[in-house]
Amino acid sequence: MMDFGPIGLEIKRIDHFGIISGITRDLGICELIDEMIGVDTQEILTTGDVVLGMIINGLGFASRPLMLTPQFFENKALDILIKPGVKPNHFNRHRIGRALDRISEFGCEKFFNQLALSACVKEGVNTQIGHADTTSYELHGHYDLGLDEHGEPIEEHRIKITHGYSKANRPDLKQIVQELITVEDGGIPLITKTLSGNASDTTILKERVDALKAEFAKSTGRIFVADSKLYASKTAETLNKIYFITRVAATLNAEQDYIAQSLKNSDKWIKISNDYKYQEFSVKELDIEDQRWVVFFSTPAYNRSKKTIEKEITKEQKAIEKELNKLQITMFGCESDAVRAMQKATKKWRYHKIKSMSLQEIKKYNDRGRPTSETPYSFKFHIIITFEIDQEKVNTILNHRSCFVLAANIASLSAAEILSTYKAQDHTEKAFAFLKKPEFFTASLNLEKPGRIEAIITIMVLSLLVYSVAQRRLRKQLQAAKQTLPDQLKKPTDKPTMRWIFQQFEGVDLVKYIPFPTVEKTFIHGITPLRQQIVSLLGPTVFKIYQTFFEGG
Repeated sequence: MMDFGPIGLEIKRIDHFGIISGITRDLGICELIDEMIGVDTQEILTTGDVVLGMIINGLGFASRPLMLTPQFFENKALDILIKPGVKPNHFNRHRIGRALDRISEFGCEKFFNQLALSACVKEGVNTQIGHADTTSYELHGHYDLGLDEHGEPIEEHRIKITHGYSKANRPDLKQIVQELITVEDGGIPLITKTLSGNASDTTILKERVDALKAEFAKSTGRIFVADSKLYASKTAETLNKIYFITRVAATLNAEQDYIAQSLKNSDKWIKISNDYKYQEFSVKELDIEDQRWVVFFSTPAYNRSKKTIEKEITKEQKAIEKELNKLQITMFGCESDAVRAMQKATKKWRYHKIKSMSLQEIKKYNDRGRPTSETPYSFKFHIIITFEIDQEKVNTILNHRSCFVLAANIASLSAAEILSTYKAQDHTEKAFAFLKKPEFFTASLNLEKPGRIEAIITIMVLSLLVYSVAQRRLRKQLQAAKQTLPDQLKKPTDKPTMRWIFQQFEGVDLVKYIPFPTVEKTFIHGITPLRQQIVSLLGPTVFKIYQTFFEGG
């Protein structure tokens, strides 16, 4: 048994932060940042060190603003996670602010793109297929563009925090828009750009495909994937020069026509699986050449739509009953007035139709009291209506909702491959969901300078890059070694989420015993066989951080 003598004890947390630090080091992110931004020898932390700290903070899911970053690092093993000699107070708001300013001045888009491309090369990520999308972030408070040394507004190369179309249904709030392109291989973010709050999705995608035209030219074989905003007259000229897959907007008349034609020709469906069948057409919409439209019928969409329509039918039925109760006690002066009222009421019906209708003629005396043979009178009319579900119309709406159209201009891909490639668009959607989690960096958007907001969003996406690379690497290693890990239900999986893996590392600590007068003993506490398996799969850099035992002086 090892005798430490009189003991001084120091415990610092490592948890899953060692994975983040190890992956970041493998990707050479800190070194490349310092190469791009430069190093001030008078500063303890380089910009690369600050960014590493922010990535660790962001992937710590602590939901604390930047000004509290020193508090976050108070109990962390910074000598191992960052570099020797680093203290929590080195990550103060002034140092972080200077780092964000330098990144903003360098150019956030260029900054991230160089890091992402380098990471993809190091990890062997296939960047053949890029998925593009946009989202918005709502911001509170007043924002200005800052002042230069002469007290004049700085407007060039700065995003404008302003009102625009709110995807979160908060038009009352100012916002900024983020564009993101991820690759299909692992959902790794490749390109990001922050834009003014009133930027249009269609314009953003047009500018992006124009900028990437050379890289995504047909000669390269690379494929650009986006939602229906990509398929527009503004982008048509560029779409003729690249390979693309996109959804056709339901607002386009031709889309509805091809769906109707497919539903009419029910014997021509080609089955892909129990979930999907399709019909394919060659079209010349928007003068885009060699264009294929594939109409897909989705059984899952059918089942979802059926439940939705059933609720809508019940809601409409109650509204009709309420309206007819009023209509049927109303007296009309002539038959034509009654018919017009009936037509106006039924015009709004979507899922129902008239089952029966009749007019009841009622003699109405003009004077009060008991009528005589000489009392003047006129005829009034009551409407009596019964209604029922229009099943034919319901089926038509249900079938239309179960279909969607994908446009592509790649002859070598089958309809099934077009579908699977487009469905990988959810990588970008999941990325946005990840970035906007309340426990992530979103709280840090409470910054005054638009340039710093742009920089912090860039760091958020860089955190996602590290997370995605770690997840991709672990899954690939598991599959190559034919190993599995237990999931949340303790079932074996070779596709664990990195968030779940992070949770498995709670309680890993760096422990220092300081006996006097001998040297201190340092070791990692909390390494279980499962954790040992994970760090072994993630590579030697991560494994070294979690060594079971080592000595220090």
